Amino acid sequence: MTSPAGERSRPLRCAIYTRKSTTEGLDSDFNTLDAQRDGCQHYIQSQAQTGWTVVDRRYDDGGFTGSNLDRPALQRLLEDIDRGEVDVVVVYKVDRLSRSLLDFARLMERFERREVGFVSISQHFDTSTSMGRLMLNVLLSFAQFERELIAERTRDKIQAARRRGKWTGGPPVLGYAVDPLKHRLRVIDEEAKVVRVVFELYLRTRSIDAVAEELRRRRLKQKRYKTRKGLRRGGGEWTRNAVYTLLRNPLYVGKVRGQGGALHQGEHGAILEEATFAAAAVSLDARTTGRTRQRRSDEYALARILRCAPCDAPMAPCSVKGRNGRRYRYYRCRGHQQHAERCPTGLVAADALETAVAAQVTGSAGPEAPTDSNTAPASRRKTAMQPALNGLIGAWTTLAAPERCRLLRSLVREVRVEKGRLRIALQDLPANKGRAAEPTATRA
Repeated sequence: MTSPAGERSRPLRCAIYTRKSTTEGLDSDFNTLDAQRDGCQHYIQSQAQTGWTVVDRRYDDGGFTGSNLDRPALQRLLEDIDRGEVDVVVVYKVDRLSRSLLDFARLMERFERREVGFVSISQHFDTSTSMGRLMLNVLLSFAQFERELIAERTRDKIQAARRRGKWTGGPPVLGYAVDPLKHRLRVIDEEAKVVRVVFELYLRTRSIDAVAEELRRRRLKQKRYKTRKGLRRGGGEWTRNAVYTLLRNPLYVGKVRGQGGALHQGEHGAILEEATFAAAAVSLDARTTGRTRQRRSDEYALARILRCAPCDAPMAPCSVKGRNGRRYRYYRCRGHQQHAERCPTGLVAADALETAVAAQVTGSAGPEAPTDSNTAPASRRKTAMQPALNGLIGAWTTLAAPERCRLLRSLVREVRVEKGRLRIALQDLPANKGRAAEPTATRA
């Protein structure tokens, strides 16, 4: 137990914190949270002669893990502690507060800073001594070890179940429903027809975007389902990401994906023939780059600073491999990827766009748009940046991609593109800190 620093003449306000990792059994008349609170209340009553009293507010976290601090009741408790409304925190066991040694140390530091005591009624120790703190750390180390051991056992059980072809949970998949008694997937004929339509459209068009657009035109929706709490989910418009996920799902040929991507024969029935699924997979594989994944910011000079003006959305790097095996780089509007509406900007070739931006920044192409009254004249700013611009002019075509990206981003703060028209905002110079960079415009 840690005691609040100093002698107190007023009663000690005790907050009882309870937690359970799962929601199982919480709907019963007397659950484990009630049992924890009841034990803590009896302990506080035994300390009534020292002025201990229970605060009326409850701090119960049902269905929240102890591996982190993202728990609503715990956050309310910490807020009340910061407001000075709690003097002692009482728990049934130490691991109810946290199973992470690092998180517990942070909580103890916060308690001590607010002069708040901490009591575990089933584990008696005094943290005012070095031996007591050692025992507390030992208990927490075992609590963290137990949590990690439970996680490993759970993962091993899930993988073993998948090797036997069992459904191990997750969001419901279009074409299937979960049998509540056997806990197996069963085929829904109406939804299975939609799955076959998606594969048929893709094998005919070889375009994910065209498939998504056709599905929206036919007013077909994604999977609709109801959660255990009775909430309705799904039923949204088809996007390219949703189409790609469906095309890659081996459940449709009666298989389950296990550890390392291995496929195991499932207990559920297949919707597609393996030849159809394999043909779609070959087409998708042919359109991937086949390269080792690397940071996009080292390959795309305008990553994180390029935006689509009509959608006011970021433009993300992407690439495709042509029939000749050559890889082509593009920027794609994220608004087009995430929403049903087609973006007027579409795909923009990365090489041409980056070269146009570099040329505009150096002043070698395109007129400048007029600046407003609150910005410095373009000529003054470019004169101040001339050494850097000269370096960009001379080195742009010879630099490697990572150096080219860093150099351009050191000069440009934001680029907006709309049907080939660019609006470029330069970085603020140290001397002009606080001033807005003036926009320039050109045709890409």
